[in-house]
Amino acid sequence: MPKYNLIALTNALPGREDEFNKWYTNVHLADVLKLPGVIGAQRFRMSDTQHRPGPFEYGYMAVYEIEIDDVRTTLAELKAVSGTEKMPLSPALQDERMVWIMEPITGRVERPKG
Repeated sequence: MPKYNLIALTNALPGREDEFNKWYTNVHLADVLKLPGVIGAQRFRMSDTQHRPGPFEYGYMAVYEIEIDDVRTTLAELKAVSGTEKMPLSPALQDERMVWIMEPITGRVERPKG
């Protein structure tokens, strides 16, 4: 079965980071996991240590693992429920966000042991 990652880049409204993070972690992740094919999720925040100097457009990233024959099914359901009672959006979430679907082109490579 094909595998994908949905990458979501977001920001909280200024001064509302706690509200944003509580909603994202305690509500939104579970809502997205109900979408067809979504099997896992993990959130990240921008580290203070970066390879290049900022500023950076987004401070948060969520990575959702998807396994489904046709990822358009997942995206159609996301579009249908986003912002509804099935997937409410937090008022602490900035309107500007980026969502990408990525598909692997290699297997996972690890450093040799020893």
